[in-house]
Amino acid sequence: MPAMEKIDIALPPEMADMVRRAVASGAYASASEVVSDALRDWRDRRAGLEDAVLAVRHAWEAGLASGPGRFEGFEALMSEARSRLDASRKNG
Repeated sequence: MPAMEKIDIALPPEMADMVRRAVASGAYASASEVVSDALRDWRDRRAGLEDAVLAVRHAWEAGLASGPGRFEGFEALMSEARSRLDASRKNG
């Protein structure tokens, strides 16, 4: 078991009650387990968001590197998008 460090935290009453209910339900053996599980979920979610940001950044950079687009401006892009949407609605 890894070394543990004890810290004190303050929670709003609603969150403290959630922790107590999780322990009382038997889902967790202690409040520490509840908080540790929540922090692991938070860490994993943040890592996923960081991966998504990197993917968007790489796509953006690839788009810039690919040269100028085929549309001369936003209105031309929107006109094409509307045409495609209308065609898809007509076809099914």
